[in-house]
Amino acid sequence: MIEVAVLHEEGWPGVDWDYLAQRAVAAAIAHSPYAAFASDEALYEIAVKLTSDEEVHSLNRAYRDKDKPTNVLSFPMVQDDLLEVTANTDDGEVLLGDIVLAEGVCIAEAAEKGISVADHATHLIVHGTFHLLGYDHMDDNEAEAMEALEIAALLSMGLSDPYGDRDGV
Repeated sequence: MIEVAVLHEEGWPGVDWDYLAQRAVAAAIAHSPYAAFASDEALYEIAVKLTSDEEVHSLNRAYRDKDKPTNVLSFPMVQDDLLEVTANTDDGEVLLGDIVLAEGVCIAEAAEKGISVADHATHLIVHGTFHLLGYDHMDDNEAEAMEALEIAALLSMGLSDPYGDRDGV
């Protein structure tokens, strides 16, 4: 079973963020090798925080040594190589990690792409969920594999390929 806790600060557009985050996380997990998490007896928990650029800037500086805000940060709480055995917990709960989105960056990127903030945030939550599941984009092969999963998850929700604009680049 999957549970998503949303911490929502003021300033974000009026959207049902709980529903959006739950749907995005569920789609990402369904399109991963960990699809069974959705029906396991164990409770898999993810926290999604919608916060300010300033807070994300501070986190990005502290944890990634990058002195600027970014659109999304993910903080996995389970090592990649231990994800498959997480259902064997003592208390039946697995904290997969936290996903943090920056309001101003997300809004600006959505406007630049000509899409709604909700659609862009959905993509960022899907992206963040894949990071919590051990995916990364440090090299081209990893990036292509992760992007393919993101695209499949988003298409399953009726959203378009967020990477489609790279064809001419």
